[in-house]
Formats: sequence, structure tokens, C-alpha cells
Amino acid sequence: MTIWRTRRFCWPYSAICSYPHRLHITTDGEAALSFLHRRGEYAHAPRPDLILLDLNLPKLHGRDVLHQVKQHSALRTIPVMVFTSSAAASDIASSYELGANAYLIKPFQLEDMVDLIRAFVDFWCARVTLVPHHYCAAES
Repeated sequence: MTIWRTRRFCWPYSAICSYPHRLHITTDGEAALSFLHRRGEYAHAPRPDLILLDLNLPKLHGRDVLHQVKQHSALRTIPVMVFTSSAAASDIASSYELGANAYLIKPFQLEDMVDLIRAFVDFWCARVTLVPHHYCAAES
């Protein structure tokens, strides 16, 4: 399983998750779209099974990334979890309106963050059945 995420985790991810998958990280919205569309340095990037998306990205806002992902036929079946510090009702509503599959607010305490990530991994990596890659729309 491949999980793509924007920004960097601030805890030892391998200590939280033992499921077999790879984590790919980009640091801004433009790089995120390049990764997802396999452009430039990301030409050989794998198609992610899940996307963890921060709204507050440099260069291109997370809402714009979410909108473009959900508008693209080859990407729209990838579940997108918004993972951000914003608890603003407008951010939550607009994320779901744009097609987010979940909205997770980053906790401030490390222990709460670890608990949230464990629950996320248990649900999305161990319990959910995702769309097999060979059934996804052809990329354009």
C-alpha cells in the first residue's frame, strides 16, 4: 500500500504503524500535484492508495489540490483525508464539499496525535477495501 502525504510527520511513524506500506511526502501543493500526475521528478511515482492532505500548503492551497484531485478521472477514487490544524467550520464544510473522505484535526498533544494516527491506520490500512489500481480510470 502506498500512502501519500503532504508535509512531514513529527513523530516516529514506524513506531506507530507496522502495516506494510510506503509513505511518500511532498512539501507544497505544486509538488503534490506533480507527484499525483507523475510529472517531472515524480515521473515514476506510484499511484497512492490514500492521500493525507494538509490545507495550509505553500505555493498551492490544500483546497486547490483537493479540488484538482477530485476533478481528475484517474485520481478521484483515491480517498483524501484532510489532516490539518484548522477547526474552522468553513474549512471543514468546503473540504467535504470538494470531496474529502474525512477531516481530521491535528491534536496538540503528542499522545493524542499518536492515538489519532493509530486509529487512522487501523481503519484505512487494515479495515477498508480500496479500489484496486487496475480498476481505476485511465490516466490522462
